[in-house]
Amino acid sequence: MKANDDKCHLILSSSDDATTIQIENSTIKCSKVKKLLGIQIDHKLKFDIHLETICKKAHRKLSALSRITNYMELPKRRILMNAFFKAQFNYCPIIWMFHSRCLNNKINRLHERCLRMIYNDKISTFEELLTKDNSVSIHHSNIHALAIEMYKVANDMSPQIMNEVFKLRNTPHYNLRHTSLFSTEVIHSVFNGSESASYLGPKIWEQIPAEIKNKDSLNGFKNEIKKWIPTDCPCRICKTFVPSLGFIQ
Repeated sequence: MKANDDKCHLILSSSDDATTIQIENSTIKCSKVKKLLGIQIDHKLKFDIHLETICKKAHRKLSALSRITNYMELPKRRILMNAFFKAQFNYCPIIWMFHSRCLNNKINRLHERCLRMIYNDKISTFEELLTKDNSVSIHHSNIHALAIEMYKVANDMSPQIMNEVFKLRNTPHYNLRHTSLFSTEVIHSVFNGSESASYLGPKIWEQIPAEIKNKDSLNGFKNEIKKWIPTDCPCRICKTFVPSLGFIQ
């Protein structure tokens, strides 16, 4: 096949911006970020730029909602919240979900502002607003999405490529109750994949109660996993940070 230089882009994990590649008479220069299928991929794979863009869109949606929510009943306000605010964070969350704590705090502030607007509540805490809404934070919702993908892999419902992301152990006759259903790579540094879905996914899967993992149908699993809130998630967003000490479990 002949390469189409208009559709070729170059991203390097290093900071060398001078690197180029030549395709016939076209020179492809190195970029720090490129958009692919709706996801802005940066050269460090932090997805900060992508999340900043999503947060800006969500902020604009909230500004628009603030002008009309006072004229609508609560059920309709909740529908608009799901359609215009939460929907901004529903696209491919498994790719970008393990972002920085700073961005997670920003997302939570936007989410809190949205809930206060929908329920006309200026007193309750963010956690109390989530309870009132019978929902979870955006990050916990992303963890649910990750768990659903892993359930699909465990039950042979996913495309073959997902078996490369979440690898099952080769030992035959595994039961879903077994905590070591998925293999986990040995990681020595956060810069080598410890903040990735492929590494953290199996660790989160181990924490899911067996009665949920052993659901007979995907719909049954989805209904139950949405009620589950991880209490010991190993990702940096969920860990407690203590100044001068760092992250602790």
